[in-house]
Amino acid sequence: MPSQDESQLIDASLQGNSAAFGELVQLHQNRLYNAMVHFCGNMTEAEDVVQEAFVQAYLKLASFQRNSAFYTWLYRIAFNTAISRKRRQRNEASVDQVREQSGIEPLDSGDQPGDQMMRDERAALVHKALGLLSEEHRAILILREMDGCDYEQIAEALSINVGTVRSRLHRARTQLRDRLQELEKEGSG
Repeated sequence: MPSQDESQLIDASLQGNSAAFGELVQLHQNRLYNAMVHFCGNMTEAEDVVQEAFVQAYLKLASFQRNSAFYTWLYRIAFNTAISRKRRQRNEASVDQVREQSGIEPLDSGDQPGDQMMRDERAALVHKALGLLSEEHRAILILREMDGCDYEQIAEALSINVGTVRSRLHRARTQLRDRLQELEKEGSG
């Protein structure tokens, strides 16, 4: 359910107040962008997906039934947009492209030589392993582990029941672990 402030902004938006919708965008754009960066694996693509999702949300706002959080509804639009765009593009980003587009973390002053390099290598390995998972498993891991959603929120966002969330999350974690082990073997072999 949307908060009272969100409900008022939604009502005002439905009455043609574009500034109210702008406030809804401000409330959710950073969280949605971060989730889409993880899902898309590319900052530019995530920006495009988020922008397209907000346009779709504005156009379809009257169809929002308010039986879930506004962010959950918005996430579902963004998720579907990202899937559609991926189907259209069908080109995989290499690990180097992902690293270039995601930027490099600044060194922590307490780092030992090589620590940052090891973290970067591990992050690249995790991104590569995530890319090898099915879209449904990647989405469920991102929602739970990176976006911090609980099972109920994930169930709403993906239109599945909570039991399915639990089983898919378990399978997704198992597959991610297996893919990481395979990639580590390839790297050391």
